[in-house]
Amino acid sequence: MAVGVPQYSRPGAAGVLPGIAPALVRYDTVTVAVRLGLETVDILRLRRACGSVMQGAGGSAIAFLVPAGTADRWHLPGSTCTTGAPALPPTDPRWVMPPAGPNALARPTDAWVLRSALCEAACTLTASGLGPL
Repeated sequence: MAVGVPQYSRPGAAGVLPGIAPALVRYDTVTVAVRLGLETVDILRLRRACGSVMQGAGGSAIAFLVPAGTADRWHLPGSTCTTGAPALPPTDPRWVMPPAGPNALARPTDAWVLRSALCEAACTLTASGLGPL
């Protein structure tokens, strides 16, 4: 460990915080328009930082699972962050990036990495003539 560098703990590989039972893990949901959401999923997948993502009701939105508590401090125009996430089975067809692993647990996307990817996706879409969103 480097001296003087702040250390923090990230969720484990299966999206479960160390020492917390899987049934107690809760998520918040960041929802954006489909076009922005799919571009963001591509960016996050290239960075190998994409957690579980689902398609919203009616197919008009993409919802990213983020750690619980994100909704209290999320402020990004063009997106909404709500407390809680629907409990969908891993085989539900609405998953864009389904839960994975031996227990098929949903893995949240880091909120600040998601924010950065959303901003990059918005710039990409605007530069390609598909924006503003």
